[in-house]
Amino acid sequence: MRQLKRQGSWRYCLIAAYNQRVKKMELILKEDVERLGKAGSVVKVKDGFALNFLIPNGLAVPVTAGNLKRLEQEKQKKTAKLEKAKKEAEELNKKLAELSLTIPVLVHEDELLYGSIGPEDLAVALKDEGYDIKKEIIDLEEPIKSLGIYEVPVKLHPEITAKIKVWVVKK
Repeated sequence: MRQLKRQGSWRYCLIAAYNQRVKKMELILKEDVERLGKAGSVVKVKDGFALNFLIPNGLAVPVTAGNLKRLEQEKQKKTAKLEKAKKEAEELNKKLAELSLTIPVLVHEDELLYGSIGPEDLAVALKDEGYDIKKEIIDLEEPIKSLGIYEVPVKLHPEITAKIKVWVVKK
């Protein structure tokens, strides 16, 4: 806005009143809010946005000593849970590194498969071996369409990827 030279003008008074009325409130986000922040972060937002949207919808709570303490406790629990999941993924990685899957399939005369082997088929084969692995974490770039030996990556954790040796043989 352009600067008004006369402080006694009605426009200046209107702008000054508006600037005093618009205040910001500090909140702790309980969930990720698009264009604002991630869960657990402390943000400053306008009063109206906080009082009319964030707090009534359960997306945020005001910053108080009790809420900050609760936030720290939740962060500690979350880090402990992530550490536990990482340890389990490391143990599973060691087991899967020793595993060698053999998948018998029907083939054409020129040794191409009838169809293909995808993540679903690998998940079923792993379940038969005693490993409960979801098809979503099997990172197969493209389906297997011929006989051979393949190394298939499995994303067990954001930091841990296991490699499974898959043998595709004639039935």
